[in-house]
Amino acid sequence: MASHKILVIDDSRVIRNMVRDMLPKGNFEVLEAKDGLEGMNCIRQERPNLIMLDFLLPRMSGWEVFQQIQNQTDLQAIPLVLMSGRREEVTEKISEPFEYFEFIEKPFEQKQLFEAIKSAMVKAKLPRPQATPAATIAPIERTESSAEVQRLIQKMEKMQAEIDLLKKQMSQLLTFIKQKLK
Repeated sequence: MASHKILVIDDSRVIRNMVRDMLPKGNFEVLEAKDGLEGMNCIRQERPNLIMLDFLLPRMSGWEVFQQIQNQTDLQAIPLVLMSGRREEVTEKISEPFEYFEFIEKPFEQKQLFEAIKSAMVKAKLPRPQATPAATIAPIERTESSAEVQRLIQKMEKMQAEIDLLKKQMSQLLTFIKQKLK
Protein backbone atom coordinates (compact mmCIF):
# COMPACT_ATOMS: atom_id res chain seq x y z
CA MET A 1 0.00 0.00 0.00
CA ALA A 2 1.20 3.50 -0.85
CA SER A 3 2.50 5.43 2.13
CA HIS A 4 2.01 8.94 0.72
CA LYS A 5 -0.91 10.58 -1.04
CA ILE A 6 0.02 13.16 -3.66
CA LEU A 7 -2.77 15.22 -5.13
CA VAL A 8 -2.10 16.58 -8.63
CA ILE A 9 -4.54 19.36 -9.53
CA ASP A 10 -4.09 20.12 -13.22
CA ASP A 11 -6.49 20.41 -16.14
CA SER A 12 -3.95 18.64 -18.37
CA ARG A 13 -4.18 14.84 -18.32
CA VAL A 14 -0.64 14.82 -19.79
CA ILE A 15 0.78 16.62 -16.73
CA ARG A 16 -1.18 14.43 -14.28
CA ASN A 17 0.07 11.25 -16.01
CA MET A 18 3.61 12.63 -16.28
CA VAL A 19 3.77 13.26 -12.52
CA ARG A 20 2.34 9.79 -11.83
CA ASP A 21 4.97 8.20 -14.12
CA MET A 22 7.87 10.18 -12.59
CA LEU A 23 7.16 9.08 -9.02
CA PRO A 24 8.57 5.78 -7.73
CA LYS A 25 6.03 2.98 -8.09
CA GLY A 26 4.41 1.71 -4.89
CA ASN A 27 5.53 4.60 -2.66
CA PHE A 28 2.87 7.08 -3.69
CA GLU A 29 -0.86 7.07 -4.24
CA VAL A 30 -1.44 9.74 -6.87
CA LEU A 31 -4.83 11.41 -6.62
CA GLU A 32 -5.98 13.57 -9.51
CA ALA A 33 -8.25 16.56 -9.94
CA LYS A 34 -8.90 18.29 -13.27
CA ASP A 35 -10.05 21.65 -11.88
CA GLY A 36 -9.76 23.76 -8.74
CA LEU A 37 -13.18 22.90 -7.34
CA GLU A 38 -12.56 19.16 -7.65
CA GLY A 39 -9.11 19.75 -6.16
CA MET A 40 -10.45 21.55 -3.06
CA ASN A 41 -13.01 18.79 -2.51
CA CYS A 42 -10.25 16.18 -2.78
CA ILE A 43 -8.03 18.10 -0.34
CA ARG A 44 -10.83 18.17 2.24
CA GLN A 45 -11.80 14.51 1.78
CA GLU A 46 -8.42 12.82 1.27
CA ARG A 47 -6.00 15.02 3.27
CA PRO A 48 -3.04 14.44 0.91
CA ASN A 49 0.59 14.51 2.08
CA LEU A 50 1.52 16.82 -0.82
CA ILE A 51 -0.39 19.04 -3.25
CA MET A 52 0.80 19.83 -6.77
CA LEU A 53 -1.30 22.74 -8.00
CA ASP A 54 -1.51 24.21 -11.49
CA PHE A 55 -1.97 27.98 -11.35
CA LEU A 56 -4.41 28.24 -14.27
CA LEU A 57 -7.44 26.01 -13.81
CA PRO A 58 -11.09 25.96 -14.87
CA ARG A 59 -14.03 26.40 -12.45
CA MET A 60 -11.81 27.57 -9.57
CA SER A 61 -8.39 28.95 -10.45
CA GLY A 62 -5.17 27.75 -8.89
CA TRP A 63 -4.86 31.21 -7.34
CA GLU A 64 -8.23 30.76 -5.58
CA VAL A 65 -7.26 27.26 -4.39
CA PHE A 66 -3.92 28.67 -3.16
CA GLN A 67 -5.74 31.40 -1.20
CA GLN A 68 -8.08 28.87 0.43
CA ILE A 69 -5.13 26.70 1.45
CA GLN A 70 -3.26 29.69 2.89
CA ASN A 71 -6.31 30.84 4.86
CA GLN A 72 -6.79 27.52 6.67
CA THR A 73 -4.21 26.63 9.29
CA ASP A 74 -4.74 22.87 8.95
CA LEU A 75 -4.19 23.04 5.16
CA GLN A 76 -1.10 25.28 5.42
CA ALA A 77 0.83 22.34 6.86
CA ILE A 78 0.43 20.33 3.64
CA PRO A 79 3.50 20.76 1.40
CA LEU A 80 2.56 22.61 -1.79
CA VAL A 81 4.21 22.69 -5.21
CA LEU A 82 2.73 25.36 -7.46
CA MET A 83 3.07 24.66 -11.20
CA SER A 84 2.81 26.93 -14.20
CA GLY A 85 4.18 27.21 -17.70
CA ARG A 86 4.85 30.90 -17.04
CA ARG A 87 6.45 32.04 -13.80
CA GLU A 88 5.31 35.63 -14.34
CA GLU A 89 1.65 34.55 -14.05
CA VAL A 90 2.41 33.42 -10.52
CA THR A 91 4.65 36.34 -9.53
CA GLU A 92 1.95 38.83 -10.59
CA LYS A 93 -0.13 37.62 -7.63
CA ILE A 94 2.49 36.17 -5.25
CA SER A 95 5.81 37.92 -4.77
CA GLU A 96 9.07 35.99 -4.61
CA PRO A 97 10.84 34.48 -2.81
CA PHE A 98 8.18 31.85 -2.26
CA GLU A 99 8.46 31.29 1.47
CA TYR A 100 5.97 28.53 2.34
CA PHE A 101 5.62 26.62 -0.93
CA GLU A 102 7.71 25.61 -3.93
CA PHE A 103 7.28 26.61 -7.56
CA ILE A 104 8.12 24.48 -10.58
CA GLU A 105 7.92 25.67 -14.17
CA LYS A 106 6.29 23.36 -16.72
CA PRO A 107 7.48 21.30 -18.46
CA PHE A 108 9.82 19.76 -15.89
CA GLU A 109 12.10 16.75 -15.57
CA GLN A 110 11.95 14.05 -12.89
CA LYS A 111 14.93 15.47 -11.01
CA GLN A 112 13.31 18.92 -10.91
CA LEU A 113 10.10 17.34 -9.60
CA PHE A 114 11.96 15.56 -6.79
CA GLU A 115 13.82 18.75 -5.82
CA ALA A 116 10.56 20.73 -5.79
CA ILE A 117 8.86 18.11 -3.60
CA LYS A 118 11.79 18.05 -1.15
CA SER A 119 11.86 21.83 -0.96
CA ALA A 120 8.07 22.06 -0.50
CA MET A 121 8.29 19.62 2.40
CA VAL A 122 10.93 21.75 4.12
CA LYS A 123 9.04 25.01 3.49
CA ALA A 124 5.75 23.58 4.81
CA LYS A 125 7.42 23.04 8.20
CA LEU A 126 8.55 26.66 8.55
CA PRO A 127 6.76 28.49 11.36
CA ARG A 128 4.21 31.01 10.17
CA PRO A 129 3.31 34.22 11.92
CA GLN A 130 0.15 33.83 13.97
CA ALA A 131 -2.65 36.25 13.23
CA THR A 132 -3.87 37.91 16.39
CA PRO A 133 -7.24 39.64 16.35
CA ALA A 134 -6.82 43.33 17.14
CA ALA A 135 -9.36 43.17 19.96
CA THR A 136 -7.23 40.70 21.95
CA ILE A 137 -4.01 42.72 21.80
CA ALA A 138 -3.39 44.24 25.21
CA PRO A 139 -1.97 47.75 25.29
CA ILE A 140 1.70 47.79 26.29
CA GLU A 141 2.42 49.57 29.51
CA ARG A 142 4.95 52.41 29.30
CA THR A 143 7.37 50.63 31.63
CA GLU A 144 7.23 47.44 29.54
CA SER A 145 7.44 49.07 26.12
CA SER A 146 11.22 49.47 26.05
CA ALA A 147 11.83 45.83 27.03
CA GLU A 148 9.14 44.70 24.60
CA VAL A 149 10.71 46.71 21.76
CA GLN A 150 14.14 45.21 22.51
CA ARG A 151 12.65 41.70 22.54
CA LEU A 152 10.95 42.33 19.20
CA ILE A 153 14.16 43.72 17.70
CA GLN A 154 16.05 40.60 18.81
CA LYS A 155 13.33 38.41 17.35
CA MET A 156 13.49 40.32 14.04
CA GLU A 157 17.28 39.98 13.91
CA LYS A 158 17.01 36.23 14.49
CA MET A 159 14.35 35.92 11.79
CA GLN A 160 16.47 37.97 9.37
CA ALA A 161 19.44 35.68 10.02
CA GLU A 162 17.22 32.67 9.27
CA ILE A 163 15.95 34.33 6.08
CA ASP A 164 19.50 35.12 4.98
CA LEU A 165 20.52 31.51 5.60
CA LEU A 166 17.56 30.23 3.58
CA LYS A 167 18.39 32.62 0.73
CA LYS A 168 21.99 31.40 0.76
CA GLN A 169 20.85 27.77 0.70
CA MET A 170 18.43 28.48 -2.16
CA SER A 171 21.20 30.24 -4.08
CA GLN A 172 23.51 27.27 -3.55
CA LEU A 173 20.76 24.90 -4.64
CA LEU A 174 20.07 26.94 -7.79
CA THR A 175 23.78 27.06 -8.62
CA PHE A 176 24.00 23.30 -8.15
CA ILE A 177 20.95 22.69 -10.37
CA LYS A 178 22.25 25.03 -13.07
CA GLN A 179 25.61 23.22 -13.06
CA LYS A 180 23.87 19.87 -13.42
CA LEU A 181 21.75 21.18 -16.30
CA LYS A 182 24.84 22.26 -18.29
